[in-house]
Amino acid sequence: MLAGAASPVIADVRSSEAALRRDSRRENIFLAGLIAPAAVLVGLVALLPILILFVLSFLDESGVPTLQNYQRLFEGGNYARVFATTFRISFATTALCLVLSVPVAYFLSRLKERTANLVMIGILVPLWTSVLVRTYSWMVILQRKGLVNEAGMAMGLWDEPLRLTLNETGVLIGTVQIMLPYMILPIYSAMRRIDPSMSYAAAALGASPAYSFRTVFLPLAMPGILAGTLITFVLCLGFYVVPEILGGGKVVMIALQAAKDVQMFYNWGAAAALGVVLLVLTGVLLAIARKLVPQKLGSTPA
Repeated sequence: MLAGAASPVIADVRSSEAALRRDSRRENIFLAGLIAPAAVLVGLVALLPILILFVLSFLDESGVPTLQNYQRLFEGGNYARVFATTFRISFATTALCLVLSVPVAYFLSRLKERTANLVMIGILVPLWTSVLVRTYSWMVILQRKGLVNEAGMAMGLWDEPLRLTLNETGVLIGTVQIMLPYMILPIYSAMRRIDPSMSYAAAALGASPAYSFRTVFLPLAMPGILAGTLITFVLCLGFYVVPEILGGGKVVMIALQAAKDVQMFYNWGAAAALGVVLLVLTGVLLAIARKLVPQKLGSTPA
């Protein structure tokens, strides 16, 4: 009797489950239709060029398959110097941006939100100006008869013009100025979400301001610091305009070397191989960073 009464109930449950599965399939199909245009656009704009780059890296000037383009990267010291210069400048830029950004982000996080937003506008204004224009502006400021050298010699700080362009010093100045907002924004975002009562509680327990900042505030801001560091470093790897102008072509980074391979030697294969290696190295670095600090990158400050 009970079994007979339960049968219609079980049938209704199964029918409801089947209806839910059908509705879920329809919803998935509908959502797939919505994202299809964007997926096609991403495929054409992003994935297809990467695929073409990968294919070109295995072809010589005549279109014959070869590994010569990759062998060239490991033969001689030219490409080794290019990679060393690229990573050295990227690391130095990231370190300088980090040292400069943490105090600025901390200062902004302590301001009232309205005031902080006004100051943030000043930080973001350079992003609205072309990188090319900003780089040429630094060229005017830093050249031998530029504003810095003229002012320094007028005040008696040095007797001869300093070499601030056409070398790594000029490139670092340009890259740091360009990358600072990208470092400040994620750090400020993380610091802004930290509850001020955490620092007050540490002070109430006898911690000094420096100790409280180092042991309480900074660990809570670490997700933003790590995110800003990764963003800055990865973007630095692809710099072209700054080393070309402020470095005068003497500070050769990977993007500049790839451009020379195409423009001077018409060697698309060598340039494509450089691009593929840079892409792989960037992916490896991101994977290592994700593996080493999975919780830090994925967590949200309390």
